[in-house]
Amino acid sequence: MSCCPPPVANAQGFAGASAAAVSNGADLRGMVRLPGGLFRMGCDRQEGEPADGEGPSRLVQLSPFMMSRTAVSNREFASFVAATGHVSLAEEMGASFVFAGLLPDDFEPTRGVADAPWWREVPGACWHQPEGPGSTLEGRQDHPVLHMSWHDAMAYCGWAGTCLPTEAQWEFAARGGLQGRRYPWGDDLVPDGEHRCNIWQGRFPRHNKLDDGFYGTAPVHAYAPNGYGLHNLCGNAWEWCADWFSAEPDPSPPADPVGPAEGRRRVIRGGSFLCHESYCFRYRVAARSSNDPMATTGHMGFRCAAPAATH
Repeated sequence: MSCCPPPVANAQGFAGASAAAVSNGADLRGMVRLPGGLFRMGCDRQEGEPADGEGPSRLVQLSPFMMSRTAVSNREFASFVAATGHVSLAEEMGASFVFAGLLPDDFEPTRGVADAPWWREVPGACWHQPEGPGSTLEGRQDHPVLHMSWHDAMAYCGWAGTCLPTEAQWEFAARGGLQGRRYPWGDDLVPDGEHRCNIWQGRFPRHNKLDDGFYGTAPVHAYAPNGYGLHNLCGNAWEWCADWFSAEPDPSPPADPVGPAEGRRRVIRGGSFLCHESYCFRYRVAARSSNDPMATTGHMGFRCAAPAATH
């Protein structure tokens, strides 16, 4: 089984970006300057899916860069929409995928996913109606914005004067200065009994024990930050990266790699609130996955990066 993203709901007739995201200069509030340097990217533990291409690990050299302390929140994305009139891809398509456990028991039957029946295509679901018509962002302004396609994330970054992190930047940031550890804080998922991320506890998809305090998403600043002061790089919501995905060894030079020159799917990192070791162990810092850049789901978000020179 997998909690990972289902395919694109319905891209027919999509016209592309629906608002020009014009930046008035980089907005680096809430960003941290990371030192860059040499680090070991990937994992040799063989804990992930072979098709994900986590290994072999390799040494990568990064220049200093900026990274958002948190994923982009609903509040921040609403400011972008108010300034630009941006219409998200999910809104244009008229539907997005929602985890069935967040829908009412009497929700009318809709198209699901054959090998992941816990995903339901919900007409009207989008960033400001996360579970479809009738749902709102009340109490969730500081939760990660969801139902984001890669193109929506890029539009926001263009407006904010930032960019999506490369996969190498994302992993360097997630490690928080630690080398070779499973999570941003070490190898123990719950050190001294303290939950450090929002994932599934219990038996997926029927029973979540809520030991970490959340059934759906958590606020973007929930849980203790890593060594670089960054929050929620494991669990909560998948985060888009700039790179095209490939399971083959990265052909990029080891200095500031940018991934393959072309592809069909973009890299996503970090896992989500639906992950559990028994079926989707992709909330580790070395874990990788991918999705169609036009895909939108109720557990897909992003955070921003920027060159350190703009600080």
